[in-house]
Amino acid sequence: MEYQRCSVQGVYITQTEQGNAPTVLLHVDNNHFMPIYIGLWEAISITNALNQETLPRPITHDLFTDLFSRLSITMISLRIDALDDGVFFANLVIRQGDREEILDCRPSDGIAIALRMKSPILVAPDVVHKAAVEREELDQMIDLKSYL
Repeated sequence: MEYQRCSVQGVYITQTEQGNAPTVLLHVDNNHFMPIYIGLWEAISITNALNQETLPRPITHDLFTDLFSRLSITMISLRIDALDDGVFFANLVIRQGDREEILDCRPSDGIAIALRMKSPILVAPDVVHKAAVEREELDQMIDLKSYL
C-alpha cells in the first residue's frame, strides 16, 4: 500500500453545531485537506511543536522524544491507517538498531511526536479518500493561537 505523505497545515478551533472543537488540519495535496478533531491539550502540544516552542517542564510528547533519543530509537513515521465511524487510527513506526516496532497511538499524539522528531506523517489511501476535503468545504476555523 502506497501511503500519502501529508504535512500539518495548522491547528484550529472549528466551530460546529455541537460547539467548538480543536482540529489539526493535514495538508494532503494542492487543494485537499484532512481535518482531525483532537483534544485541547494535544492541540496545544502540536502548536508548540509547529512553533518550536518548549515549555519549562517537559510534557508527555517531549518526554517521548527524550526517551527515544536516550534509547537510540528512531521514529520512522506516523501512519494514519484507518478511519472507522469518524475515529482515526494510527501507528508509530519506530526502530532501535535492527528491531522495528509498530505502536498503536492516537493520531493527535502521533502527530505531536512526529513533529518533534521531524518524522513523516503518512496517511493510507482509503483514509485520504474518505476524509480529505477541499478547502472550501471546511467549517469555519479560527487559528488556535488567536482563540487562546
